Amino acid sequence: MCGTEPTREDVLDALREIDDPEVGTNIVDLGLVYDVSISDDGVVTVEMTTTTRFCPASEFLSQAAKARIETLASVSEAVVNLVYDPPWSPEMADLMSF
Repeated sequence: MCGTEPTREDVLDALREIDDPEVGTNIVDLGLVYDVSISDDGVVTVEMTTTTRFCPASEFLSQAAKARIETLASVSEAVVNLVYDPPWSPEMADLMSF
């Protein structure tokens, strides 16, 4: 894709469009996104979690995140890694700083 390189904020804004179907809050404000990195060749890697380790929405959330990130200009690929360390807790909502 051509255009300007995406920023972390561009990625986070895109991810804010994805709501956790069980909670009804977007995955960024819910504190599910732990890290965003962008390589020089346009690969965006996101480390995120789910509200529980065996969340039935895990596949939906990771695929939705990948698809949404790949719509951004200059993103060549999105890699979404589900991680469970640290485990998510309600106190993490709206506390993650990037």
